[in-house]
Amino acid sequence: MKTDTGRDLQRDPAGRLRHLLTLEGLSRDEIVHLLDLAQFYVREPGDLPARDGALLGRTVANLFFEPSTRTRVSFELAATRLGADVVNLDLHSSSRVKGETVLDTIYTLQAMMVDVFVMRDSEPGLPAFVTAHVQPHVSVLNAGEANVSHPTQGLLDVLTIRQRKGDLQNLCVAVVGDIRHSRVARSTGTALQTLGVGELRFVSPASLTPEQDEFPGAKRFDSLEDGIRGADVIMALRIQKERMDQSQIPDVDAFLKEWGITERSILHANRGAIVLHPGPMNRGVEITNAIADGPQSAVQQQVRNGVAVRMAVLATIVRNVQVRNVQAGRRDV
Repeated sequence: MKTDTGRDLQRDPAGRLRHLLTLEGLSRDEIVHLLDLAQFYVREPGDLPARDGALLGRTVANLFFEPSTRTRVSFELAATRLGADVVNLDLHSSSRVKGETVLDTIYTLQAMMVDVFVMRDSEPGLPAFVTAHVQPHVSVLNAGEANVSHPTQGLLDVLTIRQRKGDLQNLCVAVVGDIRHSRVARSTGTALQTLGVGELRFVSPASLTPEQDEFPGAKRFDSLEDGIRGADVIMALRIQKERMDQSQIPDVDAFLKEWGITERSILHANRGAIVLHPGPMNRGVEITNAIADGPQSAVQQQVRNGVAVRMAVLATIVRNVQVRNVQAGRRDV
């Protein structure tokens, strides 16, 4: 893929993360720090949620120009629980429907003292474009960019794997389904490789495989049985119909039979293998109800981890900006 992921725009002059546009270029230590901080924010069902004042006095604007439930709500909860004021905009409630450019929307909200923009959009390269035009004290977080990147989803996926399976270096992880159109596969795959996963596999029909130059070192399989044999973790991906032309969309029944994670197909994985899915799930297409809701499923744990990961990212980014402001002699920190 040739889209500008913005990896070279993420850092301030001192090398600190000021934005999070992609997991590309993050070191192992940086990812581990974010995972450890997220773990600090994790609470068990029934407990009161974690809260602190890391974003007290700050304003976070969620700009979601693609549909979202899990990511949007978790970013809103994360910012609120860190003490921020939160503004939510979608395509239909913003002036983009009247023809206003994205930058004019950003400049308008920036003038209202928004400190962090959380962006989801179907246009590749847009987060990097916006990042290049915001003021020095403003941060941009990528909440899902076309089929390019979804960094916080990648972090919550590996956090879930780490919680359930421990050291990633001894694990075999199989990513199954529509990999070609999946920003999740790209971000989670990047995080897994940076953390030194034992074996990363991409398992998909030939028409849904990633480009040949992506993920050197990962193994590719065009057979579900072979691809998940001996796997410790299986991540099923949604069919990205909104990113396909009509000729690419597979027959639902045929896809489930050949590529779905079912009670039968999972028998080829290691005993005790866990199943992830970034959601939303097409039940009866890439995964059956028995697997999605069964004891091997880590789907709800992923959702719970999403709030904690986004709290960790927001707290880290804002802290880094505050440090830079203090060093630059700004008083509004």
